[in-house]
Amino acid sequence: MEITEEKVVAVILVGGPTKGTRFRPLSFNTPEPLFPLAGQPMINHPISACKREIQIDYTEYSRFSGKELDLKFVLYEIAVGLIVANSQVPNLVQIFLIGFYEEREFALYVSSISNELKVPVRYLKEDKPHGSAGSLYYFRDQIMDESPSHILLLNFDVCCNFPLPNMLEAHKRYGGMGTLLVIKKLGNFSSPISQFPKVSAESASKFGELVADPITKELLHYTEKPETFVSDLINCGIYVFTPKIFNVIHEFNHMLINRPYRSIPTGFVRLDQDILSPLAGKKQLYTYETTDFWEQIKTPGMSIECSALYLAQFRFTSPHLLSSGDGKSNATVVGDIGPNVSISANVRIASGVRLMNCIVLDDVEIKENAVVMHSIVGWKSSLGRWSRVQAEGDHNTKLGITILGEAVTVEDEVVVINSIVLPNKMLNVSVQEEIIL
Repeated sequence: MEITEEKVVAVILVGGPTKGTRFRPLSFNTPEPLFPLAGQPMINHPISACKREIQIDYTEYSRFSGKELDLKFVLYEIAVGLIVANSQVPNLVQIFLIGFYEEREFALYVSSISNELKVPVRYLKEDKPHGSAGSLYYFRDQIMDESPSHILLLNFDVCCNFPLPNMLEAHKRYGGMGTLLVIKKLGNFSSPISQFPKVSAESASKFGELVADPITKELLHYTEKPETFVSDLINCGIYVFTPKIFNVIHEFNHMLINRPYRSIPTGFVRLDQDILSPLAGKKQLYTYETTDFWEQIKTPGMSIECSALYLAQFRFTSPHLLSSGDGKSNATVVGDIGPNVSISANVRIASGVRLMNCIVLDDVEIKENAVVMHSIVGWKSSLGRWSRVQAEGDHNTKLGITILGEAVTVEDEVVVINSIVLPNKMLNVSVQEEIIL
């Protein structure tokens, strides 16, 4: 179909239940993309980034004292970026979610977010995993139904500022087939404000590293998860493509069919290794660098860190989403709550409770003088009087935070430290660094 006008579609890859094992026990009954992050489903953040209007609340700056100077500058940097970056994607006609969860698991959310954003959101279920590029190609007819001129491709488990309009404009200036969002990793990075991280040199090898022309921004070399140093730029997992990307994927599929001995099945195409790497240095791919926060939500621990990032962002972009505790427009705060706390619906919190750096999910009861720090408290759980659920707060290790699955009961005065507790368990003795099956 001929493209006669500029239109944009967004495609968000959500994976499937076989890929959700890293998020257990929180993903037993809730798909990982729908897990609440800063009070919203994880996937809501990239979706809403495609179509949102931002008003910066500058009055927040006057609240900082001299001892919070570092935090002030970090927030200022984020907010200044938001003024430009966080606006609506122009000419957005549709948003697609692609994965191999059952459609019924996303039906209610898709209907709700479509009505909220006034843009069609559609879930497309794969019959089997096709790879990041293969899934895009598998649904090419649906994606091209509106004859879009540009395709935004995002991964649901990325936490960042999503500078999509700026990235789209840069892509048009470059004139190539695709543009990658990239960020520069920092060597020996240590910030006094842990909730505003950038990527350290030590962890960068877990992602795709690339080399770009410093002037033209052309992608010259790309390597996925290299064993040795390649560059200080890494791939953020957010892209802009023209429809020509489908021709490249088709050619790769054709090559697989004609290859007598192939190690991967036909139709399974990886975007990074199979498409980006071969196209590097051919004046087809370019980069757009972000200087704002970026993280990948690989573990439940990272969800706490990323929730803190989004809560800080909301202070400037969506202050109405945050509780003031005034007892009028929202609940009265009677305990010691904060910083970086997300509390879901129907939670009952008694007096004297201390909450810090945690996510508390629906229908939880926290009784008098209990403490929750660096933890996730699962749906319908109950914490007894003077109990403690806490951890060291290392978001990158398996037991760096404490996780209570659904309907866990912690009895009075019981202490749970650096542990994972599966659903429907009752704890009447204290535990430390254990996985309770």
